Amino acid sequence: MLDNIQILIEAPLFTVDMIVNGLLIGAVFALIAYGLALVWGVMNVKNLAQGDFVILGAYVAWTLFNWGIHPFFGIPVAFGVLWILGWCIYKLVIYRVIEHDLFTSLLATFGVAIVLQQSMNLIFGSDEQTVSLGMESISLFDNAVTIQPTRLVAFFCAIALAIAVIMFMKRSRMGQAIRATSQNARAARVMGIDTEKVYAFTYSLNAAICGAAGALVAVIWEFQPFIGLIFSIRSFVIVTAAGLGNLPGVIAAGLGMGVLEQTGAFIIGTQFQQAIVVGMLVIVLLIKLLIASRKRQVIDI
Repeated sequence: MLDNIQILIEAPLFTVDMIVNGLLIGAVFALIAYGLALVWGVMNVKNLAQGDFVILGAYVAWTLFNWGIHPFFGIPVAFGVLWILGWCIYKLVIYRVIEHDLFTSLLATFGVAIVLQQSMNLIFGSDEQTVSLGMESISLFDNAVTIQPTRLVAFFCAIALAIAVIMFMKRSRMGQAIRATSQNARAARVMGIDTEKVYAFTYSLNAAICGAAGALVAVIWEFQPFIGLIFSIRSFVIVTAAGLGNLPGVIAAGLGMGVLEQTGAFIIGTQFQQAIVVGMLVIVLLIKLLIASRKRQVIDI
């Protein structure tokens, strides 16, 4: 491990390579986390099926690829398919738990996650899949920095989709209704906003964002039905670190997550990459608890 740290110190261009690639994949993490921040902030539902929506979106792109359709066309298709699925899940499950406590919503979404995992396993099988576009790597600085074109394209697609969602939230009437409901649902009802419609739209939008992000995941990583949990954990780390309603924080935390994963996997080994994500979740929660404890002490004084 110390030898790997020394390599990063003595080879700055190699460090730049790790940072650049981390930022490229971090944009996808930030996009997924933004969907979770919407559901969490508007509905107070912690969606444990977040990563499974992502993997299902990846399978949509993979299916289109097997049909001879370019996987990037899978982005709008996955967006639409997951929108419909999100709406159905909301009507079947989520609307029943919105007014209940945190534990109930966690159990409900955990059950949704299990159903999605087993359904994908039955339909697509448990083998790892990937979408290979056959694009050659881009080399810079005499091959010291190597960029995968798929990551670069996924980065710009994630940025474009994030901008579109942000503009929708700011400019559209539904976006304004979502923001009003997230601030005070009771006041929003008094003002004539149909909060039930807002909740259904928000959960469907979250699923659709995850589906589009999953289409990007398909061209970057290998995937199989049971790895959605790691994307859910990444989203929880990002949203918890950034705070609800803090979009710049979500973007920064997502990019930071990508860089930390890349450098951490190099330092301690790629076999510990998922452990790095879980470890970051524990650290963020401990820091949040420590901050909350100090605030309570100040109030008591």
